Amino acid sequence: MSDHKELPSAVDADALLALTQGHHERVVRAAGTREAGGHVVKAYALEAPGRGVTEQDITAALGIVAAHLELGRVRGSLGLAVLILHAGGDGDYVLVHSWIEGHMSDLAVFTGPAGRPDQLRPGRTGLAPCVWEAAILAHERDAFSRHVLDGSGPLANRLTLWASDTLTGGVR
Repeated sequence: MSDHKELPSAVDADALLALTQGHHERVVRAAGTREAGGHVVKAYALEAPGRGVTEQDITAALGIVAAHLELGRVRGSLGLAVLILHAGGDGDYVLVHSWIEGHMSDLAVFTGPAGRPDQLRPGRTGLAPCVWEAAILAHERDAFSRHVLDGSGPLANRLTLWASDTLTGGVR
């Protein structure tokens, strides 16, 4: 390790450097647009090395988030959501992000052991997207702004463009 004397004392240099050793690209693929809990849901699969996401996994994730989305109108939901099923290195994560009134969004995170969708539960308070999940959500923020908010033409056409604007390949 290098000398950390030039860094502010608040920075945990050893922990940050340890993260760089394990940082790698993860595969992301679009998994279609579906309906769940009264929302149009754009789904993604995110896979750590050696892990995979099947159609059966996506269906299970949609079932998990449906109850959360059904209460969306109470939270001001506009009916559009993004689902990320992350087959992570340390377990599975399901994130559902929906657009709500006032240019805001709502996010729920579910966590559980790898390959056990029946054991996914709401994540702890304060849990936020990891670096790979945040890359997908950043893309989705831009797609929503570009096609729905700033788009032109009939709303149905804007929603079709939003649904087809997906992130695929690798994310770092």
